[in-house]
Amino acid sequence: MPIFDQAMMGMQFKHPEILWALFLLIIPILIHLFQLRRFTKTPFTNVAMLQKVVSESRKSNTLKKWLLLITRILLLAAIIIAFAQPFTSSSTALQQKETVVYLDDSFSMQAKTNGISLLEKAIQDVVKNMDEEGTFSLFTNERTFANVKLSDVQNTLLSLPYSYKQLNLDEIGLKANSLFSSNDGTVKNLIIISDFQERISEGNIELDTTIRTHFVPMEPKEITNVSIDSVFVDEGLNDQNALSVFLTGGNTDDPLPISLFNGNELIAKTAAKFNPDGTARVEFTIPSNQALNGRLSIMDNALGYDNRFYFNINDTKKVKVLAISESDSDYLDRLFRDDEFEFQKYRLAQLDYSVLDDQNVVVLDNLPSIPNSLQNILRTFKDEGGSLIVVPAINTDLVSYDTFLSAWPAIRFTEKVTTETRLTKITFDHPLYRDVFEQRVTNFQYPFVKEYFNVQTSLPIALSMDGGNPFLIGDNGLYVFTVPLELENSNFINSPLIVPTFYNMAQSSLQQSKPYQTIGEPTVVDVPAELGNDEILKVFKEEYEFIPLQQTYPNRVRLTFDQNPTEDGIYEIVQNQKTLLNISFNYPRTESRLKYLDLGTLENVNTMDSIPGLFEYLKAENDIAAYWKWFVILALLLALVEVLIQKFVS
Repeated sequence: MPIFDQAMMGMQFKHPEILWALFLLIIPILIHLFQLRRFTKTPFTNVAMLQKVVSESRKSNTLKKWLLLITRILLLAAIIIAFAQPFTSSSTALQQKETVVYLDDSFSMQAKTNGISLLEKAIQDVVKNMDEEGTFSLFTNERTFANVKLSDVQNTLLSLPYSYKQLNLDEIGLKANSLFSSNDGTVKNLIIISDFQERISEGNIELDTTIRTHFVPMEPKEITNVSIDSVFVDEGLNDQNALSVFLTGGNTDDPLPISLFNGNELIAKTAAKFNPDGTARVEFTIPSNQALNGRLSIMDNALGYDNRFYFNINDTKKVKVLAISESDSDYLDRLFRDDEFEFQKYRLAQLDYSVLDDQNVVVLDNLPSIPNSLQNILRTFKDEGGSLIVVPAINTDLVSYDTFLSAWPAIRFTEKVTTETRLTKITFDHPLYRDVFEQRVTNFQYPFVKEYFNVQTSLPIALSMDGGNPFLIGDNGLYVFTVPLELENSNFINSPLIVPTFYNMAQSSLQQSKPYQTIGEPTVVDVPAELGNDEILKVFKEEYEFIPLQQTYPNRVRLTFDQNPTEDGIYEIVQNQKTLLNISFNYPRTESRLKYLDLGTLENVNTMDSIPGLFEYLKAENDIAAYWKWFVILALLLALVEVLIQKFVS
């Protein structure tokens, strides 16, 4: 920047090169100096009065010339500076700006303030205050609008639906970084508009310090919300089941009506009375011998999405379990009872291989060896979606077992170990135990083991012994014990742990539809159906239809739900327009709690009270105070001063 800029107390010039014209100010100075002639003496009549008048006239004329010189110099300087266009601004006002806006459209933004929802209020404020000609990027929890103008997205924003998803701050930062350019010379502004529930802070909060982050919290007028949290069906007696409904967020002084519908028919209604902790349990009696497309409904003025809850009760198909056992123990007979399982048990010599085709689960229990003919059938059975549970014998032929298990390279028996030890660890995150324990138990009586087999495996370990050796390994339809379960070798079959272990292994073989599923969580359902060539199953609700991922097995089709559906409700699974099964989906209830983040705990962020206030702040940062008009006015005033000097100074 030229030296003239540095002398102006932080003032800057749009055209600083024009300031070189200030050197032209030397011209009027030179002209003035040439006009200062020396007076010569002329003999004249010696009149004292006349000499005095001449002397005063000379002094007045000299003053006038100096005043005109100063005025003209200032006038010319003012004109030159005006053409250079002086201004002042902040350090970032002249830098190029990039703006990325995160607009939280999660369900908690349904909360109201002054009669409208937080999301509607946020969208209206953005539309009113965003520069119509400026380019920006905007993203929500599911949608992205990159490098757009307000007119491009205004109508879309005004009709934006709510989402069950919620990005956390780390995900917001990563998404924003992908929308900013790689230019280090730009000022990057990230605007986060949200109600900032506590769950937005999940994960690592590491906001990029090179990005100027502005938080605009949207605050609801009230922070109370009643939610239908979950339901549970308990089988009763006399053809009647109990439907337990759990609610959260209520007030002990305000019983809340709750209605139960079968389809569109109201079948029961009661009132929920809340405990001091805000929870309530309501129980309905429903028939146990008929299908039910249930919908629970409450009226609550806070969030609307959690005022309804869908569930359905379908005819439950029994899991077919076949045990090939050389054990004299009856623990399998006691585990697989008639109410949920069709259980058969054969000695190896008595087994008719043809019965394997119709089974869901096959248990190999205490077999010293596995014949080659049976191995081939069991491999086909597993490949067609069946589940295998392998329990070795004390006198197991390792070569026979390894030959059989070689079809799945992830496991191999190596040697027999005769050392007494105990089962000491449960992998609580393993699918078999994920929903079994309310808390991670550490003080129960662990079963003992006298002999076991070392294995090489990459399968997940569900149970392990002291020293880390696996006790039970497997997943996805293949489960292998490394310990013979005969009583003389282990007391595991008398441990309470055996019930959820075998129950969940067997139930996982036939993924039956639960009373309800949660949108966004991976869901697997087995549907009894036989598909012809090019046939598929479809899932629909009213005008919403999609095709889930599906695998075909003998007598059933396995459906996997992940990205779809995106709307709650009761859906029909159909084959050639014939309904095979109903399945219910509900939105996750994580948005219902209305617990908010303390923004004061975050660093490197600027928190604003409102969206209009934020845009005023950003506009003020970009304002440039121009002074060229004042220098034009100064030049006009100096021209007027020159005229006055010419007229009144003689």
